[in-house]
Amino acid sequence: MLMENKAEILMGAAVLAVAAVFLIYAGQITGFAGGQSEYRLNASFRNIDGIEVGTEVRIAGVKVGRVAEVNLDRETFFAKAEFTVHEHIEVPDDSAVTVSSEGLLGGAYLEIVPGASPFFLEPGDEIDFTQGSVNLIGLLMKLVSGGNVESRTE
Repeated sequence: MLMENKAEILMGAAVLAVAAVFLIYAGQITGFAGGQSEYRLNASFRNIDGIEVGTEVRIAGVKVGRVAEVNLDRETFFAKAEFTVHEHIEVPDDSAVTVSSEGLLGGAYLEIVPGASPFFLEPGDEIDFTQGSVNLIGLLMKLVSGGNVESRTE
């Protein structure tokens, strides 16, 4: 009976250790752990399909932050995204933000395309130059119809 208790205690400890490792890993992947300071920036897009809270923000393919909030601006009907950038990365104030995808079937992410200005964005600033997501189905329809998307009724 004493041997069964030791086996149960060891099994329980192993389960707790695996759970702790999983929680640490999940925290690092989502950006909630790691102790890295970040600041927030904003951008408005006409179309932000595929972008949601937690989506990666990248510069040159390197993850530098994540999307913190996505809302609809009720006056302009643009999607407003608030996202974080690691504190040690200074983003020039003439930079652009685009909605990019990892491939034909890949997920979407926000890509910051740095500008050449010697001045940098401050926390809470808005990036003015944006490009929303591309509607792949719409592009394919244009290609198939010879550039004319309107339906033909003759």
